[in-house]
Amino acid sequence: MKNVCHRFKQFEEKLKSMDEKGPAPSVEKQVCTLIDYLTGKEIADIGAEANRQAVLRFLVEEKGYAREDIETNVPIAFEVKGEPCRSRADVVVSAGGRRLIAIKCAAGSLGSREREAISAARLVDTCRLPLAVASDGQTAVVLDTRTGKKISKGIDSIPSKAELASRFADASLEPLPENKLERERLVFRTYDSMNVNVATEK
Repeated sequence: MKNVCHRFKQFEEKLKSMDEKGPAPSVEKQVCTLIDYLTGKEIADIGAEANRQAVLRFLVEEKGYAREDIETNVPIAFEVKGEPCRSRADVVVSAGGRRLIAIKCAAGSLGSREREAISAARLVDTCRLPLAVASDGQTAVVLDTRTGKKISKGIDSIPSKAELASRFADASLEPLPENKLERERLVFRTYDSMNVNVATEK
């Protein structure tokens, strides 16, 4: 009992010493930043942002797109059973004055992002964009948004600006059929909710 009391007294003295020194200094969480390739502005390096920057650089420097052909964080907004869903497409690429590709940028496995990329391409505009891409900046998967099937694999297989404009020059872009629209919204919302939960955990 004597030893227990002695240890408790030491503990009290330690607490008192800590109180006299005052509260421990707060540690500010530092956010890493990088320079956005399109705008030249400093932005937060969060999630798959570095992967997106690699994709943007590749599109401009290797595939012939102008910066003006590329949009980032394009809004996707709709309602499902009266509940609003607000999200964004990572990258949308245009050629010939029309949006034609939606790109999902990811830091991990692309296999789990393919369906999400297709869903974004089907919902980001009033008409379904014909191509979807999932990419980590080093490799990529190109997908047909009408069939949902994989067209090609490898970042070099992303169409150049000239190829894209020529391929869809006479193509008629149509909205997703009404009977498929509600289901597509549910699919997209499910993936988007998963992304939000992962970001919150981090």
